[in-house]
Amino acid sequence: MTYPQILQTLKSHYKPENIAGMARFGIVAKKAYGVPAPELRKLAKQIRKDHDLAQRLWASGIHDARLLAALIDDPKQVTEQQMESWVVDFDNWAICDGVCLHLFDRTPFAHRKAIEWSARAEEFVKRAGFALMAVLAVHDKRAADAAFERFLPIIERAFDDDRNFVKKAVNWAVRQIGKRNSALNSKAIAAADRLRKHDTRAARWIAADALRELRSEAVQKRLRAKSQRKG
Repeated sequence: MTYPQILQTLKSHYKPENIAGMARFGIVAKKAYGVPAPELRKLAKQIRKDHDLAQRLWASGIHDARLLAALIDDPKQVTEQQMESWVVDFDNWAICDGVCLHLFDRTPFAHRKAIEWSARAEEFVKRAGFALMAVLAVHDKRAADAAFERFLPIIERAFDDDRNFVKKAVNWAVRQIGKRNSALNSKAIAAADRLRKHDTRAARWIAADALRELRSEAVQKRLRAKSQRKG
């Protein structure tokens, strides 16, 4: 499919009610058609990987086109410069998480960018840093525990950022790290325990929510089973 054909296809799925629904969940974009996620995934399969086309779709500024760009781009061709260019365009949590989940986490720069962006002031750039930590904990099967232990002190330092989209990403990161294996579960729980000692709303919420899941019987049972399979 050509670039004009793709844009026309996206536009044909325009649904004002979907855009209104997105807004209710905090997904606000300057231009969007409200294309459902299954339709975007279906379209991505038809297009397949196309790095150059992904750049054009991103440059369109259309929310749906940018989500599609993340699905069709080739992580092997993504440069550090591209990541820096795209991350400053993030204007809502859905585009932030979608790009991190489907593209950025598969690049060789992912671990380093997670650390760098987590120290940035911009809300969605900072969220991207912690979102990368979360998705890497799930997707990067080859990484050693040390790579994720390195994230925990950074997570603890975010105790005073009460911005909704940042604190939720911080919480997401510590939970996913703590669900990777039993050893990291113990370290994530210890980090969350330290975090809740900070007298800020963000720290208390992040820690309480994370500890509730990480100490739950469901998570502990799953981790025990995982350890037994490896043993």
